[in-house]
Amino acid sequence: MSTLTQASKQWATRPDEERFVSLLDMLAHAEAQRAISKARVMSSRDLSVRPIDSQGLVIESREGGLAMISHHAFGQLAGLAGAPGGYLRSLPAPLAADCVNYGLQVEREAEDIGVLLVGGGAHGPRTLRAATGPKYGRVWNSQVIDALVDRFGDGVSGDFRVPGIWGRPLDQVTKEDTTLYCGDRDMFVFLADEENRIELPDRRDGKTGALARGFFVSNSEVGAGALKVKTFLFDYVCANRIVWGALELDELNIRHTAAAPDRFVEQVAPALLAYSQASADNVSTVLRTAQRSKVDKVADFLAKRFGPRIGERIEHAHMLDEGRPIETLWDIVTGATAYARSIAFTADRVEFEGKAGEILDLVAA
Repeated sequence: MSTLTQASKQWATRPDEERFVSLLDMLAHAEAQRAISKARVMSSRDLSVRPIDSQGLVIESREGGLAMISHHAFGQLAGLAGAPGGYLRSLPAPLAADCVNYGLQVEREAEDIGVLLVGGGAHGPRTLRAATGPKYGRVWNSQVIDALVDRFGDGVSGDFRVPGIWGRPLDQVTKEDTTLYCGDRDMFVFLADEENRIELPDRRDGKTGALARGFFVSNSEVGAGALKVKTFLFDYVCANRIVWGALELDELNIRHTAAAPDRFVEQVAPALLAYSQASADNVSTVLRTAQRSKVDKVADFLAKRFGPRIGERIEHAHMLDEGRPIETLWDIVTGATAYARSIAFTADRVEFEGKAGEILDLVAA
């Protein structure tokens, strides 16, 4: 079984203004941000940076008009200029501006840049939020959240809602315990159905277990990450929003290429609908079948899928956790996820757990 910490990291780091107590509040915020945002494509030769004091920088175009630069957008500008953003931030503003301008105006060939501006006038300082490639396929946060509202309601009163604590539902969602986040860099949503649990006999040590369904959705309008949907089953969520006992992880990633908006419509939105309407019996049937599916030559099966050395470690991890050797497909998944806990790097561990979860597809097939 896996322990998922993505939601806990969001919970520990998001400031108060990026926390929302319902999907409806979150949607209203994202729609308001989109309404005051403007995306356009400009030549790199039309943009320049200049200091406004010893530390601050603004960006301007040949057409006129100034804009502040967000932390993330400055890193993107530095990359386009061919300079490390971290180093430029350590320089006095006039020198940093000279470095960026030299890269944009002299060193690099002229190229189109997709810029995203927000605010201005009564809406606060005009700010550059993103500087991306000209074919960046932006999926707006409001589009993603609207799809969630359409399928799951407000996120606090339906079957799928902000998860409780150790299985106990929240009396009222507050900014302290919410799992709904949206800022100028990215958004993150964690919803779960903890009422309609899936009963799984002989889950561990001969005892019946009850699993809840949950999912993460994340997106960035400014190029800070792909649009991702991760679904899973799990035991419980604790007060600091760690997901315990997760299994059957499945993830869909959409990079922000030119086709990203169409792929969102064609893949992500239908996937969310299917997940919201999925029968718990179907999931339960797959898991129970996996428990009954005997594996004749365990070592050969593991070696073919994971390699002989990793296969031996999976068998050892299962023996330590369960006190008996691997016999079924379910045991293999259990052993593989137990071994995954020893993988130091999160990205490698998640990739391995996904590969382990694919074994359950053999049952569905």
